[in-house]
Amino acid sequence: MTAIPQGRTRRAALVSAMCALVVTGTGLTGCSSSDPDAGTNGVGKLPAEKIQSRTRAAAEAADTVRLSGTVVTNGRTYRLDMRLKEDGASGSVTSKGATFRLLRVGRHLFLKAGADFWSHQGGQGSGGSSHAGDAAADKLDDKYVKVPTGDPAYKRFSGFTDKSVLLDGLLTLHGTLATDGHHDQSGVRTIRITGDKGSGGTLDVSLEGKPYPLRLVRAGGAGTLSLTDWGKGFALKEPSKKETVDYGQQLPTS
Repeated sequence: MTAIPQGRTRRAALVSAMCALVVTGTGLTGCSSSDPDAGTNGVGKLPAEKIQSRTRAAAEAADTVRLSGTVVTNGRTYRLDMRLKEDGASGSVTSKGATFRLLRVGRHLFLKAGADFWSHQGGQGSGGSSHAGDAAADKLDDKYVKVPTGDPAYKRFSGFTDKSVLLDGLLTLHGTLATDGHHDQSGVRTIRITGDKGSGGTLDVSLEGKPYPLRLVRAGGAGTLSLTDWGKGFALKEPSKKETVDYGQQLPTS
């Protein structure tokens, strides 16, 4: 038998004594830790549909968020680490071993990548050559490329930097909604809601402070994302002319 430390015994006795003195309008009651919603924002007591509505409203009202994890779409896996706000974003995207940074300030979108990325892209498409790819890589290595708004790549890449578009597309559970108990995400108590018992995705919603979404598991194995740093500001600034270079042609479609 393991001995119980005296300090722990004394604390337990003190807690028991304090509980015995709790008075309600109907008389004495004992303390109870059986209510997982005690001291929370209360959304854990709501139906799943209302929890989803509350967390969407909280997410939309927040000025900023950091979104990190994986998204699988059209058979391709993207690893994201993006800090988002209403008028721009900054972060990185990785796919098939290639990583590039994205920076959007207002409508101006910039892409930054290393030589390996541009060398690989330079050989893509009709007429591409390894020499052309190497030349582009030398010119573009670790520089920001401003993506023209008319370039097809602008729409593709800017979607990773748009807080409203990303959250609207990601914070969706499919099928019948239900709650799935109380959980913990990095020390924060959460209530989990599911779509079709989890096959339609799961979403952990904070029970502390505002009911922000904290962790999303997308339906069909389409990725897992963490949503953190809600409301924490960060600076956005366009790169200087020394840091920027013109790609000189349509950005790679791949």
